[in-house]
Amino acid sequence: MKAIFCSHYTSPEELKIKEVPTPFPAKHEVLVKINATAINDYDWGMVRGKPYLYRLIFGLTKPRRPIAGMELSGLIEDIGEGVTKFKKGDAVYGDISEYGFGSFAEYIAINEKALVLKPEEMSFEEATAIPHAAMLAYQGLVEKGKIQKGQNILINGAGGGVGTFALQIAKMYDAEVTGVDTGEKLHNMKAIGYDEVIDYKKENFTKRGERYDLILDAKTSQATWAYLKALKPKGKYVTVGGTAANLILFGLSSGLLSILTSKKFLLVALQPNQGLSYINQLYAEGKIKPSIDGPYVFEEIPRLIQYFGEGKHTGKVVIKL
Repeated sequence: MKAIFCSHYTSPEELKIKEVPTPFPAKHEVLVKINATAINDYDWGMVRGKPYLYRLIFGLTKPRRPIAGMELSGLIEDIGEGVTKFKKGDAVYGDISEYGFGSFAEYIAINEKALVLKPEEMSFEEATAIPHAAMLAYQGLVEKGKIQKGQNILINGAGGGVGTFALQIAKMYDAEVTGVDTGEKLHNMKAIGYDEVIDYKKENFTKRGERYDLILDAKTSQATWAYLKALKPKGKYVTVGGTAANLILFGLSSGLLSILTSKKFLLVALQPNQGLSYINQLYAEGKIKPSIDGPYVFEEIPRLIQYFGEGKHTGKVVIKL
């Protein structure tokens, strides 16, 4: 089978397509013929081995798993011993990160628990765009943020996958939503329904005097205490991702800030695929729809990882095999 193979840490555009053996499903695993996959932060970090802290996860000198990719949709081609959730021919999708990586390939053998059945009305491209970003948005706004009707909400990193899902969820609560991003994304953000957009290259939202009931941060690009002035009394700040250094600082300072102030600082420890049934219901009702950048072809994955890392994408970067 063809795979985007990463034998050592490198620039994404240096990655090559390689012929590797098609895997065989072990006990409790299924073999999936991949129809679509997507680019995520983990891919950007895994291929480059940066920030260096990530090498504790991916491998000190080279990636332990030479094929990146953590979201997929496809068809079950074979099943291993003990599989009970699926049968051959089932259409499935999911965020597989809890059980490994490897979706930048034509096939993958993965634990059946990493996947769920794909709704018939959902395309493979839409399905692969949903699990990771939609779950971060849902778990951040609903489960951690406890979003309420009519709140004033800010989303940092608003033009990417998490931001576009978060906007749609927030609008279900009649929220007024401000989005922070830059470049060509700003025009698209206004088009899809943000009430206000802020270009972070021109203005720091924590210093403009506006206060919000809830901040959902996909970038965490500032020190934790910088967000205090941007929150209303009893406001909540929820981070779902960002630079390693700032996330470590957040872990060290968020508890103390929550104790010393009336404001809450919370971190989403993503539970992969938890809540997908709710998102599927919203999709079926026409209340939520993924914003797709693409779909692109398999051979473009190296370029697309770089494109993603530079923050030029709008919505989810999806590849169709």
